[in-house]
Amino acid sequence: MNQVSYRATNSPLGVSGTFAIGIDIGGTNTVFGIVDHRGDIQYRGAISTKKHLLIDDYINELYDAVLPAIDQVGGLDYIRGIGIGAPNGNYYTGTIEYAPNLNWKGIVPLTDLMTAKFQLPSALTNDANAAAVGEMMYGAAKGMKDFIMITLGTGVGSGIVANGSLILGHDGFAGELGHTIIIPEGRFHPGTKAKGSLESYCSATGVRLTALEMLENGKEDSLMRNYAKEEIDSRVVYDCAMQGDKIANEVYEFTGQVLGKALANFVMFSSPEAIILFGGLCKAGDLLLNPTKKAMEENLLPIFRNKIKLLFSELKEADAAVLGASALVWEIKTVG
Repeated sequence: MNQVSYRATNSPLGVSGTFAIGIDIGGTNTVFGIVDHRGDIQYRGAISTKKHLLIDDYINELYDAVLPAIDQVGGLDYIRGIGIGAPNGNYYTGTIEYAPNLNWKGIVPLTDLMTAKFQLPSALTNDANAAAVGEMMYGAAKGMKDFIMITLGTGVGSGIVANGSLILGHDGFAGELGHTIIIPEGRFHPGTKAKGSLESYCSATGVRLTALEMLENGKEDSLMRNYAKEEIDSRVVYDCAMQGDKIANEVYEFTGQVLGKALANFVMFSSPEAIILFGGLCKAGDLLLNPTKKAMEENLLPIFRNKIKLLFSELKEADAAVLGASALVWEIKTVG
């Protein structure tokens, strides 16, 4: 099993190469930051990911968005490199490969394209792996050697840290826990063609689909019935749940039950100290956490019960993946 250990240097880098660019490519938006070696984000920005059908158009807009930030910190001479977290990002090859939630299909040679455009060295890893590294260096997992990061956004991603090292697997794609089948022959995932994957239920898209199914299958009054079908998304579900809407609350109860069962499986293969939840769905707080914790504990073997911390990320939603991606630039040591 191949592993990568990340460590941020504690010594000043001098005038040249003082900053790194950290980029988090999400299914909906791309967030970037200029980060110093202490993990302080000096500049933040974002562009849309999904509006670009062609990778070259995307990189051109990203370049135009990042360039003012580079100029603000003194120019290219002050930038050591670019670190990127992306769905299905392969650390070993620098390619995005068959990402189901992105417009760019097949194998995309992202680091080659980024280096050619920015004239800076580039490195890539899975977006959830980047978030895990950011959390380990600067957030709730600081000091932990064994934890699992679960990202709950447009999709469901994961980063697994065991014995202090990020698990990548022999080909760079270890940790696709969002695509594990949790309900056999369950909900169809259009991106992967799988049925019953965790992502189909516990992503923002999954929450929306659960809400629509509950509204369609029941006749109970709901604030969500005041919205057109196409207007209902995870934000609407959250807003209605916070107003006490019964069906909206049942959506979170069901989502937590599915997530908790999956987390129990994950605990039993790596015995982490903690599982850290990250991403937009975490705004639901206890609406999601309580049913998730209950279902996880109910499905664990006795030796694991009441031992695993279930935490929300301590970092801002956009910061963890950006910080973790930037860590690729400072120092990466390959082991195994």
